[in-house]
Amino acid sequence: MNNQFVIGVDFGSDSVRAVVVNAQTGESVGTHVHEYSRWKQGLYCNPALSQFRQHPLDYQEGLEATILGALGQAPDHVRAQVVGISIDTTGSTPCPVDEAGLPLALRPDFAENPNGMFHLWKDHTANAEAEEINNLAHTWETDFTKYVGGIYSSEWFWAKMLRTLRVDASVREHAYSWVEHCDWISALLTGHVNPLTLKRSRCAAGHKALWHAEFDGLPSQEFFTKLDPLLTGIRERLFSQTYTSDGPMGNLSAEWAEKFGLSTSVVVGVGAFDAHMGAVGAEIEPYAFVRIIGTSTCDILIAPNEEIDGRLIKGICGQVDGSVAPGMVGLEAGQSAFGDVYAWFAKIIIDPVRALLGDEAAHTLSKNLIPHLADLASKLPVTTNDIVALDWINGRRTPDVNHSVKASIAGLNLAADAPKIFKALVEATAFGSRAIVDRFTEEGVPIKKVIAIGGVAKKSAFVMQTLADVLNRPIQVANADQACALGAAMCAAVAAGVHPNLEAAQKAMGSGFDVTYHPRPDKVATYEILYQKYLRLGNFIENTFV
Repeated sequence: MNNQFVIGVDFGSDSVRAVVVNAQTGESVGTHVHEYSRWKQGLYCNPALSQFRQHPLDYQEGLEATILGALGQAPDHVRAQVVGISIDTTGSTPCPVDEAGLPLALRPDFAENPNGMFHLWKDHTANAEAEEINNLAHTWETDFTKYVGGIYSSEWFWAKMLRTLRVDASVREHAYSWVEHCDWISALLTGHVNPLTLKRSRCAAGHKALWHAEFDGLPSQEFFTKLDPLLTGIRERLFSQTYTSDGPMGNLSAEWAEKFGLSTSVVVGVGAFDAHMGAVGAEIEPYAFVRIIGTSTCDILIAPNEEIDGRLIKGICGQVDGSVAPGMVGLEAGQSAFGDVYAWFAKIIIDPVRALLGDEAAHTLSKNLIPHLADLASKLPVTTNDIVALDWINGRRTPDVNHSVKASIAGLNLAADAPKIFKALVEATAFGSRAIVDRFTEEGVPIKKVIAIGGVAKKSAFVMQTLADVLNRPIQVANADQACALGAAMCAAVAAGVHPNLEAAQKAMGSGFDVTYHPRPDKVATYEILYQKYLRLGNFIENTFV
C-alpha cells in the first residue's frame, strides 16, 4: 500500500500548529506554528475582569497559515496522498453565531465587539452565572451537573452564553445559536456550518455543555427557562446528538481544497478538545493519567464503561462516554493555571525592566529569566520551613471548581529571594496536581501510570522532577513535540478509514517516550509535610478571602 498522510491541527491558547503525518508510520513530514496576531496584541481582553476573547479571524488565518506551512515542508507528492484532517482546540471556547452559522464577530456590525467573539476557556466573567446554574441544578428533579463532578464552571458553555445574553442586547438580538471552537473550525473546513446540522463533538458537549444520553441530550428547556427566560427556545436551536472524534465531520470543501492544493475527497474528522486528542497522541490506555501541561493543565484518564458502572466522580470536569475513545469513559480534571503561574511571576520582574531599560533589555530577560530561576531553584534544599504558595492565580478548576478563590504566598522573610519564591510557585503547581490525583484515588479510580505532554513537560526538567517528587510517582514524558496535533492526526487516520480504531492508530503512529522522571526518596517525605501545609493554607484562603 502506498503511504497515506493525515493532518492534525492543534489550536492552543496562544497559537495554532499543524503537523503532516504518515498515517502508516507516524513520521512527521511537515509542521508549522502560527501565533494569533490579535491575541498577541492583547486585543479584546481585560485580565483585570478575567475577560479573554479571541477573534475568529485569528483562527481562520492560523488554520490557513499552519496547514500551508506544514504542507510546504513536506515532499511534493504528499499533497496527493493526504486523506484526512482533524482538529483539536481549547475548550470550553464557545461563540455566538447567526442562523447561517457565522460567528457574529465576522459580521461588520460585530467586528470589534468582544461579546461576538470566541470566549476562551479561561474567561471567568460568568462566575455568578455558573453559581446560578449550580444552585438550580442541585434543587432540580434531575441534577444535570452529576456527570460533570457536581459543580458547573464559569469556564464552560452555558455560563458564558447566559452572561453574554444578559449584558449585550445586540448579541441577544442576533445570536441564533452558539458553537464550540472545535465544532465550528472543523465544520468550516467542510463548508457546512449550519448550527442545526453540523456534527457536535461528544467531547465538548459532554464535558462542558451538560449533554448526556440520560438527559435525552441537553438538559430540559424547562430547566433553562427557569434559569433565565432569555434562554427560552435555546434547546431547539442547539443539538441533541453528539459524535465521537473517530468519525467524519464531512469532506473538505472545494474552497479549502483549492487553498491547500488538496482533494475534496479528504475527510475532515469530528473535532474535540486539545487535552483529549493530546491524550490519544500520548498513547493513553485505561487508568493512565495523562497531563497536558502548558499555560494550564488538563488531566485525562480513561476507563472501560463497565468498570465505572455508574460511579459518579465528585469535583472533576466530567465523565463522558467516548469523549476520548469509543467504549471508554473519559474523565477530565485540571488546573486553571500552571505555566501561567510562572509567567505571572516573570512578568512582575520583566515589566519594570522594560519601563526602566527598554524593550531590548526586557526581551533578553524574558528569554532567559525562567530557565535561570529554574536552575537556581533546583539547587536549593527542600525543607519543611520553606515558603508555601497556592497555585490559584486564575482560580481553581479541580478538585471542586471555584474560580473565586485567590492565590497566596506564605512564609516570606527577608531571606526570600526570586529563586526561593519561584521554587515555591513550582511546588504550588505540583501540590495542585497532587490534589487532583488524590481525588481520583479517593473516589476509587486507580492511577496506574502518569504521562506528561505539553510545553512545560518538554522544556523544564526542574518542574517535572518536582512534580514526580510531590506525586511520588514516575512520570513518562511523551516523545512527540506536538502530541495534541499528533493525536488529532491519529483521529483523522481513523475517520478517513486508514485504521479501524484509535488503538490501532496509536500502535502504528505513536512515538513513545523520551524520558522518565522518578521520585527522589529523600525529597518525598519533606514534600508530604509541605503538601499538608499547602492544604491548610488553601483552606484558610478559601474561607477567608473572596
